[in-house]
Amino acid sequence: MRVRKAVLPVAGMGTRVLPATKTIPKEMLPVVDRPAIQYVVDEALEAGIEHFVFVTGRNKGAIEDYFDISYELEASLKAKGKSVILEQVQQTVLPAGAASFVRQQSPLGLGHAIWCARDIIGNEPFAVLLPDVIVKGAPSCLAQMVKAYDEVGGNIVAVDPVPMERVSSYGVIAPKSRNGRLIEMSGMVEKPPMESAPSNLKITGRYILQPEIFGLLADQAAGAGGEIQLTDAMVRQMETQDYYAYEFEGREYDCGSKLGYFEAVLAHAIDNEETAQGARELIRKMAATI
Repeated sequence: MRVRKAVLPVAGMGTRVLPATKTIPKEMLPVVDRPAIQYVVDEALEAGIEHFVFVTGRNKGAIEDYFDISYELEASLKAKGKSVILEQVQQTVLPAGAASFVRQQSPLGLGHAIWCARDIIGNEPFAVLLPDVIVKGAPSCLAQMVKAYDEVGGNIVAVDPVPMERVSSYGVIAPKSRNGRLIEMSGMVEKPPMESAPSNLKITGRYILQPEIFGLLADQAAGAGGEIQLTDAMVRQMETQDYYAYEFEGREYDCGSKLGYFEAVLAHAIDNEETAQGARELIRKMAATI
């Protein structure tokens, strides 16, 4: 079956970037001229995703409002003849019926957040995109993964290499065989010591999963941090289904950390037609004072 639905878990409190996220959802922090969540949704749209399931929590209503029509704002922009900005605003609106919002009432982990979307996803493969990770790629990271999925099926996770001395900070895969950028997996290890890590390919926050994962998440015991971990259920699913890793072409930015967010803003400011020249000049000026 074609991958046409995506789950975006957006219930997290953004503790790594407090106090900025005390009243603003971390997904709504601006990266140049649009919130971080917009880049993730655009990536999914490029991959052919038709329906978005946002797993939200309390104080996340701004996300739902952002992807809706803003009648007063659009009318004001139209009256003032600001047609370019009006078009940009209108492009943020998802089509009617293309988004669902479900609540994760308690912070029980990523696996539990995905499980909350089970009835909307139904019995079909789906994508998961972690919204605090922005991936710049052409084509988009998820589009690359969908193309690989159309060839091999199964379950696919996005990976990218990190220096071996940093593998203990990530979940990494155990490769079994490789065909170009597509890697058949034999396992996953969460934050392994450098000397025993099976590879330096870390899981990057993009997944294509089969719906059987929901049955495993339903009875998944709490793991690291006392939370229901998606990785634990994936390891169980790997016993009966094929799992692949895809080493995507592109660059990922962790907007959930302060430095990662700052890096994302710099990278997108340089890449933005409106701000590119000024951003480069500012960076050169700042570099000269360091």
